[in-house]
Amino acid sequence: MDIKDIYDIFKQYPTICTDTRLATKDSIFISLKGEKFNGNEFALKSIEDGCAYAIVDEEEYDVNKHTIFVHDALKTLQDLATYHRKQLNIPLIAITGTNGKTTSKELINAVLNSELSCIATKGNLNNHIGVPLSVLKINKQHEIAVIEMGANHQKEIEFLCNIAQPNYGVITNIGSAHLEGFGSLQAIIDTKNELYEFIKYSKGQLFVNSDDELLLNLSDGILKKTYGESGDITASITDITPLISIKYNNEIINSHLIGEFQISNILLAICIGDYFNVSSINIKRSIENYIPKNNRSQIVKTNKNTLILDAYNANPSSMRAMLNSFANQQYKNKLCILGDMLELGEESIKEHIHIIKLTNELKLDCIFVGEIFNSLNENGFKTRVELAEKINSKKIYDKTILLKGSRGIELEKLIEFL
Repeated sequence: MDIKDIYDIFKQYPTICTDTRLATKDSIFISLKGEKFNGNEFALKSIEDGCAYAIVDEEEYDVNKHTIFVHDALKTLQDLATYHRKQLNIPLIAITGTNGKTTSKELINAVLNSELSCIATKGNLNNHIGVPLSVLKINKQHEIAVIEMGANHQKEIEFLCNIAQPNYGVITNIGSAHLEGFGSLQAIIDTKNELYEFIKYSKGQLFVNSDDELLLNLSDGILKKTYGESGDITASITDITPLISIKYNNEIINSHLIGEFQISNILLAICIGDYFNVSSINIKRSIENYIPKNNRSQIVKTNKNTLILDAYNANPSSMRAMLNSFANQQYKNKLCILGDMLELGEESIKEHIHIIKLTNELKLDCIFVGEIFNSLNENGFKTRVELAEKINSKKIYDKTILLKGSRGIELEKLIEFL
């Protein structure tokens, strides 16, 4: 069965699932494979659970009129998304970057949804599976889409662009992350730039941070609208302790975001809202109503301490930005609990040494968690569990505590002890 025929079925049953636990009635199950699972084995169960069809890529599971055999289920998912995108005549904004892409996406979605029917990537479904699933959720009622794109190797952004076909693009910033997969910072730059190259080729438009010289250079010759101190959209800072407030169009916008580095994310959302003619009052209201979650720059008040929880992810650039911001805050009794930055490959030791040096320069009181930090610093714990035991025996009170580390360190599990 070719992709057009599958698309005709999709139009009748426009819900895709890849997990039988999330299957809904009259959806289409696509049998993906992983290192430890084979979706084909669940195809029949998906139909029993109410799916209209199951797409399989092993002939032994093509058992009845509700199963559709293809040579590669993953490629079929991607091809289906590409075909679907070509039927949609709406603006699609692709967003990528080393830091801030999920927060920026959520802010942009909030602003656009105040006046338009906008759909955005759920969570961080931003890879070769998540992007096509996100594209396939777009329907005729939607007027605009925001699709997040992540990458851990070269040519991945180009591949995702060919699926989603964006006509607008954003790179939030470019820094050191996933060096294990890329090998060098230049490889990361080249990969992120694949989005700019796609927009240039398709004669689309970019939204670019005017304060980022690298992004300005990469976007040279491409139609763009800028934001930042010298951008088309600019604002002044009115407060940074603890939450960011800015003055835009003679209005004060009081956000729920922590850290000066969030200002560029806010300005990006304003820039895109302004471009798509969202009113200033709705831009202000949307940004003020946005509250971060999922361990991203959250303020958590316990009976003992105030926590700044930023433990969803960490890389050298995001770690430096958060530490500098935290050092500038007028908090009393500041303490940092910092977890290892993972997936940095050969640069890992050097980057962790740089962070330790920075904390010393900023005169921050720090506790380090993880095998890498522990091997480089006396004031460290090999695991989060070891630190939790120490906290239990020596209570910590009346402090403002920054928790920042990679997802694998699970620093959020320390909350109950703090």
